Amino acid sequence: MAFPKRGATLTGTLSASLLAISLIAGCSDPSSDAGDKAASSTQPSAEAPNDAGKQEEDSSSGQTRGGDGSEITLNALTEEDMREASLPGELGCSFSTEDGDVLLIAMGNVASSDAAQGVVKVAGYVERVSAPGGFDGMTGSPTFNGKGKTVHIEVTGEPTEGGESPPRPATLTYDRADGAQRDWQGEWRCGP
Repeated sequence: MAFPKRGATLTGTLSASLLAISLIAGCSDPSSDAGDKAASSTQPSAEAPNDAGKQEEDSSSGQTRGGDGSEITLNALTEEDMREASLPGELGCSFSTEDGDVLLIAMGNVASSDAAQGVVKVAGYVERVSAPGGFDGMTGSPTFNGKGKTVHIEVTGEPTEGGESPPRPATLTYDRADGAQRDWQGEWRCGP
């Protein structure tokens, strides 16, 4: 009986092993990767744009800085969003962009130690935030906290109009838990 040469058998075995590994890797079920990709494409991420509300354009705001690289998207609150929030309090404040889009509303009681309650719309989802000190704590440059976010209003100038509730120029800075940050320019208005 004739036996093949030892080198030919080793080369054949090695080639067959590499072919088997290639086939297994190529035919393996990447369902965990495909499932993750499918889930992320069908469910909006925490910062992905959503058609549920008007998205702020970059022309009136800065770009997202830091974090994981994903954009911070704040949508304009609709009348329905504001009504459904059912915020408790006597008086309120709001932040509006130069285009008139309301990005944050909050309500609180005067001379109260209870936190003022507010809402922002992040990537199409209305989310709650709160600031210490009731209404009085919101009239200057308040900081609101919520799950995975901090929203700071920095009043940057004197009132631009007269009256009981004059708007003041301000910057809204949104800080995400991963270190991402983005600014919007507009006005802060507090009162009845």
